Amino acid sequence: MSQSKTNVLAVTIAIYVATFVSAIEGTIVSTALPTIVGNLHGVALMNWVFSIYLLATAMVTPIYGKLADVIGRKPVMQFGLAVFIVGSAMSGLSTSMPVLIFWRAIQGIGAGALLPVSMTIIADIYAIEKRAKILGITNSAWGIAAVLAPLLGGIIIDKLSWHWIFFINVPVGLITMILFQLYLHEPKRQRTESIDYLGSFWLMVCLLSLMLSFQVLSSQPIVWAAFIGGLVVSIVSLILFIRREKRAADPIISLELFKNRPFIVQNAIAALINGYLMALTVYVPTWGQGIHGVSASEAGLALTPNSLMWVVGAFATSYFLARWTPRRILYFSLAFILVAGLVLALLPLEAPFGWFFIITAVNGFGFGIAMTTTTLTSQRLVSAENVGVATSFNTLGRTIGQTLMVSIFGIILNTGMQQDMQHYAGTNMAMMNRLINPQTASTLPEKLLPALRHILYNGLHWVYVIGFGIIVLSFVINRLDSSNRILGNGAASEESSSAQ
Repeated sequence: MSQSKTNVLAVTIAIYVATFVSAIEGTIVSTALPTIVGNLHGVALMNWVFSIYLLATAMVTPIYGKLADVIGRKPVMQFGLAVFIVGSAMSGLSTSMPVLIFWRAIQGIGAGALLPVSMTIIADIYAIEKRAKILGITNSAWGIAAVLAPLLGGIIIDKLSWHWIFFINVPVGLITMILFQLYLHEPKRQRTESIDYLGSFWLMVCLLSLMLSFQVLSSQPIVWAAFIGGLVVSIVSLILFIRREKRAADPIISLELFKNRPFIVQNAIAALINGYLMALTVYVPTWGQGIHGVSASEAGLALTPNSLMWVVGAFATSYFLARWTPRRILYFSLAFILVAGLVLALLPLEAPFGWFFIITAVNGFGFGIAMTTTTLTSQRLVSAENVGVATSFNTLGRTIGQTLMVSIFGIILNTGMQQDMQHYAGTNMAMMNRLINPQTASTLPEKLLPALRHILYNGLHWVYVIGFGIIVLSFVINRLDSSNRILGNGAASEESSSAQ
């Protein structure tokens, strides 16, 4: 990166804005979704408003990572932002659910560039000791978004219309593009190899079929033929992708990365921990609303300590990087997650809702250290020309972990509730759906409420028991990293492109 021209502060602001846009997108759309569904009459398709966005993002993330290494960070980021802006504008203009879903896919294709390329640019302009602090600052966007999105979404819907949920991305995206265009400067890259289009195609088919097959698991009833068919397509395309990458002159993902054990360990842990994160973000509010009867906003507030302490953990990582190996840092961070996960798995039905504020705070501190460490270590374990690929691989692993585990947790919850309902006469799944919504829970027979809450608790209990097992598995995988390298020592001298 050309430091004589790049305005590090302006570029960092642009990265923060891009991160904030990514962070707020899902939550603000969820706030507006009931209104959108009512306006466009598409309740049967409502899940696809989220799913297609995530699918498209995951599908293109590794492609953007490779392109960022081959043609440069700036053009890839600008292209992603442009596609995201067009997708946002057209989503706001949609007049039917199928049209909205199509443009949400376009929006997701653009969004696939925002996070991995942003983190790659951070790796270019900051030394590793400062990088953890900058990641802490950018990660604060997720905490702010978690607090502001419901409020902002409500104001937009009340004062304007749901269309502005998407239109608001247009001016913000354009400002971000201008900042990158004016203040981010990098040397022109000489392309010596052509893009591996065939490898990119097989990789996208593999990811799309994998994500779609697990999306099927989230539906009721589960169409097992579709799930198995999707897995078969994913495995076949993966085999074809590997065969292609072995022959490609410039592969989209170098297979040499998979021979780097520390790199694989870091990304496996990132995927597992992000999968466990879904047990918190999805089911803590469910516990609050269904068992304690608090409002949706109060239940969501229990996740705020997680976001705030995540930032604290990210800042603390810079201290640990200069003193400990990544393996030791991960043991330390996973210990916090393990303790909080154990408490959550053993939490009794009668436990006060205030416990969740403590649990999510402890979890957030561990998450902040673990996620920052896996990102930075992934970048430092590869050569300079593969930083973009490594960063996008890390982002992709997180997305896959979240997608797969949220489907698995859904199956565990439903199975646990259905088994428990057999012991309580007169209960059914329709009642459970009403229980989770405080506005409809009051319509349930008073005498059945204790039984229904026990059924919900039993399902959630098994979600958190399995979640605890995921954390234990992360501990075991971390043992496979035998590296004794302290990445913070001497890193500044190795970062020829870092800013000072």
